[in-house]
Amino acid sequence: MEWIENGDLSFLKKRKVEAKEAAQQSVREIIARVRDEGDKALKDYTKQFDGVELGELRVPNEAIAAAYRHVPEKVIQAIRQAAENIRAFHEKQKPSSWTETVEHGVVLGQKVTPLDSVGVYVPGGTASYPSSVLMGAVPALVAGVGRVVLISPPQKNGLIAYGVLVAAHEIGIKEIYQAGGAQAIAALAYGTETIRPVDKIVGPGNLYVMLAKKQVFGDVAIDSLAGPSEIAVLADETAHPEWVAADLLSQAEHDKMSMPVLVTTSRSLAEKVDQEVERQLPALPRHEIAGPSIETVGKIVLAANLKDAAEIVNQIAPEHLELAIADPESVLPLIRHAGAIFLGMYSSEPVGDYFAGPNHIIPTNGSARYASPLGVESFVKRSSLIRYTDEALEANGSAIADFARFEGLEGHAQAVEKRMKGATVHE
Repeated sequence: MEWIENGDLSFLKKRKVEAKEAAQQSVREIIARVRDEGDKALKDYTKQFDGVELGELRVPNEAIAAAYRHVPEKVIQAIRQAAENIRAFHEKQKPSSWTETVEHGVVLGQKVTPLDSVGVYVPGGTASYPSSVLMGAVPALVAGVGRVVLISPPQKNGLIAYGVLVAAHEIGIKEIYQAGGAQAIAALAYGTETIRPVDKIVGPGNLYVMLAKKQVFGDVAIDSLAGPSEIAVLADETAHPEWVAADLLSQAEHDKMSMPVLVTTSRSLAEKVDQEVERQLPALPRHEIAGPSIETVGKIVLAANLKDAAEIVNQIAPEHLELAIADPESVLPLIRHAGAIFLGMYSSEPVGDYFAGPNHIIPTNGSARYASPLGVESFVKRSSLIRYTDEALEANGSAIADFARFEGLEGHAQAVEKRMKGATVHE
């Protein structure tokens, strides 16, 4: 891991992955073909990219039932408990409609309405991510979305990962399709003969998924344009070097471009963590992925004190932040920018990834400066309510008309004045 002792955080400018024009053009072509050819394009691309010849795009009920025979019972129980925790947490996020009556009998308010339909993309192919099913779909269900669709690429055996199917069934998702990559995003956005389009697409994916989400945005809503995973561990001399190293590696194994960063006030701890990372890395099954992340992106940043360390974290605005310090609550008020904050020595990042309840679909690439984790609010929209009375219009109409005329909108002014008793309408 590279050491930084002079406060130079210029490495942050390099973390955004820029797609080459060839990749962007490829995604444009995939989207256009799916719009034109529908199911045929999806099946052709699945054969080309995943090496699987599909019969039906929709996963049959018998395949879901069969999936339970391939997932260990202890994992099924973990999925159920995680789903319960995630649902309980997100229930507390539900926004409410409201109205109030103010001067002159004016009624103002807000109407909260869930989206009609949402598509949840779950990565797959070489891995199984039932946690992504829960994190993408449960808040949508809590919000009251009427139609929640899941789409995921098939594995080499021609089926979506068993764990994904089990997680989907456990939370009641009935509409599941086999397709991945940019073509799956296009199908959700524009529909095919089999797949009806949705209003919003959520979920992580590779570069091509991200580019597809970017290109369909505007025709549908999306959650975010996610980049490689990130973790910052803010640690003092009380932290356990072995634990901190394990947490850094837990993110490094996601992707060669994942960014693990240790920010610490203790040089001694930094040296021990650096050694621990080198010791633990070879034993990881995904060491060929974690290694480049540690070597080319990983950083150890020394800070003079906890206040400076907190400000360094704010500049990083990490997806995940662990406060591995003796008194994490004392530093928490100094943290302004982080997607998810883990407090204390036992709050390892995977606790949030899988089980605790908060969402693991979190802003990356520094977007925690202005964005929030996926939540119930991501699946509802708000309508403003305005009810003016005759009395209110008489009291305020002249001011409204004056404002409109100042902006050069005579029609706006007249629309108010025609309703006012004794008002002079300038026609």
